[in-house]
Amino acid sequence: MGEMSVPADALYGAQTARAVENFPVSGRRMPREFLAAIGLVKFACAAANRAAGRLSPAEADAVMAAAQEVVDGVHDEQFPVDVFQTGSATSTNMNANEVIAARAAALMAAGGCAGGDGAGSGAGGGSAGLGKKLHPNDHVNMGQSSNDVIPTAMNVSAAVAIHGRLLPAVESLRAALADKAVEFDSVVKIGRTHLMDAVPVRLGQEFSGYAAQLAYAAELLRRAVADLCELPLGGTAVGTGLNAPAGFAAAACAEIARRTGLPFREAANHFAEQAARDRVLSASAAVRNLAVAMGKIASDIRLLASGPRCGLGELVLPATQPGSSIMPGKVNPVICESVIQVACQVVGHDAAITAGCTGGVGGLLELNVAMPMIADNLLSAIGLLTAVAGVFERKAIRGLQANVERCEQLVEQSLAMVTVLAPRIGYDDAADLAKQAAQSGKTIRELLHEKNLLPPSDIENLLDVRTQTGR
Repeated sequence: MGEMSVPADALYGAQTARAVENFPVSGRRMPREFLAAIGLVKFACAAANRAAGRLSPAEADAVMAAAQEVVDGVHDEQFPVDVFQTGSATSTNMNANEVIAARAAALMAAGGCAGGDGAGSGAGGGSAGLGKKLHPNDHVNMGQSSNDVIPTAMNVSAAVAIHGRLLPAVESLRAALADKAVEFDSVVKIGRTHLMDAVPVRLGQEFSGYAAQLAYAAELLRRAVADLCELPLGGTAVGTGLNAPAGFAAAACAEIARRTGLPFREAANHFAEQAARDRVLSASAAVRNLAVAMGKIASDIRLLASGPRCGLGELVLPATQPGSSIMPGKVNPVICESVIQVACQVVGHDAAITAGCTGGVGGLLELNVAMPMIADNLLSAIGLLTAVAGVFERKAIRGLQANVERCEQLVEQSLAMVTVLAPRIGYDDAADLAKQAAQSGKTIRELLHEKNLLPPSDIENLLDVRTQTGR
């Protein structure tokens, strides 16, 4: 395809440089977590090839050392390819192959790895790759194809990010909500359905519901991690495993499992795992479910804390910053708003991922061709939710307070207090009593006493709001 200019200090070679020239689209590079995962895949493949004698100890050790540097982020600036590139992310795979080959050769030349002799020639790289003997395809990509490496790196990066970062953040937020459920258990407030007054509920019961939502979201995320642990590695180009020796993929997957502590394994059916991104789609759905749950919780808390004098005012959010450039003393529910915006963004990420998995768009015959976009959106969603869950817990939930006086005031004024009377005086009479209360401005309790509809002791027993909230 002709000559390509490569920066003199680059570890990458012509294929990466050509991709940079071809895809000046967004200026966004593949996520750090994805680069770490592809480095881990290359490390594991080199280890498998070393154990089987396909790479010499010197070659394998050099490749593994260079791949570990990619895992550690030492060479992130050497990965300039745009997210919106070839749909298989072949450019990113070759970027990794070129960087690792060049760096491994330099390590061998410097005697940094056992057996390195520093001689030879090969493909790729600027002056940083001079003197190398390792080839990006023949050595680093041995037994692999972009078509199995990239979906493998996608699964690994997402599973590690969910397990190692998102789930702990979700569990910590869930625990904070559960603590509030206990703290607020004695506070009885009015429930609301259709935004209209309903029967009483304890504030702690509402918060127990929020904690349960996050517990379910965490359960879905754990299932997603388990699903992502089935890896396409070993299918090579179309799932048949051409040029991947027997036992290679199983050994590489075992190494990835050893390094991450997650039960990664070779796919039972390579054709499904390379032609479709169903497991990633399920993971995205689990992440989206969490986003929707967190958005609902944040929206409820924002509404319950509205006021402070002219809203519901049942909750008091911690003040975090001035809320207005014109209204002195105004404090807004900014943390809740941040959570809601993240939830909206994650729903958008999931929509893009779903489109990318759809037949005729990204899902085409033996290969999905929207993989870099899918990986970027999924990892972005995981990162956003991880960060905002921590912010929500620290800056909103832990310091949240109940306005007990306001809760008691509103529940006493509610017309829905007649609900508990219906079995005693009948539905129609209870409805008429509610209408009278609405017209007169009196409470249900006041009207009952005024009209002597029930003995005073019965009135107090029936209108004991705590007993109306169950156990």
